[in-house]
Formats: sequence, C-alpha cells, structure tokens
Amino acid sequence: QVQLEESGGGSVQAGGSLKLSCGVSGYNYASYPLGWFRQAPGKEREGVACVDENGRATYADSVKGRFTASRDNAKRFLYLQMNALMAEDTGMYYCASIFPGGCYRMLESGAYNYKGQGTQVTVSS
Repeated sequence: QVQLEESGGGSVQAGGSLKLSCGVSGYNYASYPLGWFRQAPGKEREGVACVDENGRATYADSVKGRFTASRDNAKRFLYLQMNALMAEDTGMYYCASIFPGGCYRMLESGAYNYKGQGTQVTVSS
C-alpha cells in the first residue's frame, strides 16, 4: 500500500520561507517520479514541482527561482524548500507519486497516481 505523509506547513509572512517534507512508503519509490501540487479554495489543482527518478526537478513557472524540490531516496523523503513566499502561494500542498514519465502531465494538470493527506501553507501579506 502506497503511503505519503506531508509535514512542514504553517503560516508565514510574505517573503518568508517554509520547507515541506514528505515521507514515502509502500512501493519501489526510487523508480518513480514524485511531485508536489497545491490547491487553494475555489481554484483548480496546480502542479508545483516534480522530481524524476534521477533527481532532476522541474517547476511550474509560478514558482521557478523561489522553490526547490529534492528527494533523498535513502531516507525515502521528498522535500520542497519554498522561499520568497507570496500570498498567492497559499493553499493545501500535497505530495504525490507520479506515473512513470509523468512529470510534464503533473505540472500541466496536477495529474498523479497517489497522494498524501496534504499540509496547509498560509502566506499573509
């Protein structure tokens, strides 16, 4: 059974930073892309970042230069370092297991295979 568990969300002022973590278990994690998507109330799901099985990260244009995604296969964790946070970054952030080769689809439409329960990020201006 695939399990993903996010942590690290919270409330910060605009310009601040947060680091999200996601523990992964239950499948051959190292062979699949992993990603982050977010959803704000009344808005569509938005792919934020995707890290492929080789550790290469790609990002939505809205977060490029501010967010850094990484994975530690030995520890079975995915991370999202978020800097220069803006009010528009507010939302529930989800860690997700992605279909093989699915980073592009994930960033375009938030498509995923499995997801965690989410962690709330609130940025006040």
